[in-house]
Amino acid sequence: MGILAFQAMQFAFKVHANQRRKYTNNPYTDHLAEVAGIVAAVVEPPNLDSLVATAWLHDCVEDQAIKLGDLMRLFGAEVACGVMLLSDLETGTRAERKAASRLRLTEAPWWVQTIKVADMISNTSSIVEHDPKFAAVYLEEKRLLLDVLTKADQRLVEMARNQINIGDAT
Repeated sequence: MGILAFQAMQFAFKVHANQRRKYTNNPYTDHLAEVAGIVAAVVEPPNLDSLVATAWLHDCVEDQAIKLGDLMRLFGAEVACGVMLLSDLETGTRAERKAASRLRLTEAPWWVQTIKVADMISNTSSIVEHDPKFAAVYLEEKRLLLDVLTKADQRLVEMARNQINIGDAT
């Protein structure tokens, strides 16, 4: 792990210290570590350090109200912009927010889309296992999202599609 990714990990542990995962009550940083690990498994240098850093930070704006300026100062423009593209800050009904999110992510670069798919992989099995009623809605939203993440790492897209299919079968 490069210095930037390590600093992002430390920052994530600090700002998410009191946050717990829904359903399991595990530390939220377990999810961030899983997403960063998935990204690290498919991305090669020279992109690895900044992408893993972005993966560690992908929920800090949305969940912890960290400011864009702070991310830029601490981690640089590339990481800060990636985090902003991954942050669901839209308003409206759930359907409106998800449609706006798909539109935003359609235009995102490959590496942002790849992190989003890694995030999806990390979240899906827990939702299917612990909240089957919500899983029906969630899986359809993720199916629609995968359809627009055409620049993401296709190995991860295939994994995510398989998870959705398994979730549908339960």
